[in-house]
Amino acid sequence: MSAGYHATRLAEDARRSTVWRTLWQHHFRHRIAPSDCVLDLGAGYGDFINNVTAARRIAVDLWPDMTQHLDPGVEALVGSADALDSIADGTVDYAFSSNLFEHLTQESVAKVLVSLNRVLSDRGQLTLLQPNYRYAYREYWDDYTHVTAWSHESLPDFLQAHGWEVTDVRPRFLPLSVKSRLPTWPILIAAYLKAPVKPLGKQMLITARPIR
Repeated sequence: MSAGYHATRLAEDARRSTVWRTLWQHHFRHRIAPSDCVLDLGAGYGDFINNVTAARRIAVDLWPDMTQHLDPGVEALVGSADALDSIADGTVDYAFSSNLFEHLTQESVAKVLVSLNRVLSDRGQLTLLQPNYRYAYREYWDDYTHVTAWSHESLPDFLQAHGWEVTDVRPRFLPLSVKSRLPTWPILIAAYLKAPVKPLGKQMLITARPIR
């Protein structure tokens, strides 16, 4: 993404850090072991990976300024999400990506999956947090860099067609953006995550692992 994109569509926002810190506390820390190697694709400002507690943390993004926002100890790889040559085979235990695949063509996503298949360990898994076109179709194309529409039906199908087992699909995991008027108080985020019904949820969470 260009510097202009980060200045307009994805400006730095303290609320985003609050959201990710709360998501780590109430969701992701239960799925990532302290001994794990964690890979964040499309890391941006590092809001996810900076909050992770793990033995090794790797952040990947095309945006060169990503390096300025990463905490000490986070390894930075400036480049494409499918250019993971510097990561050894089978060394990543948990791969994560937030709001990336909608910016890629299906062909590019397929290449990313091939790269991930190589670097993931035998117990490795991939979790994707994505706008769900089924519920966010009105806003989806407001971002001029979106090129592919994904829903909680189409993305799991795509993963399965490319040799992945989908283990978890949550169609309405979170609201669409911190730009909304919804408050980002940690106590409300925690309550939202536990709520059985999420009518404002427009982002899906999908977890999968390669079939070998």
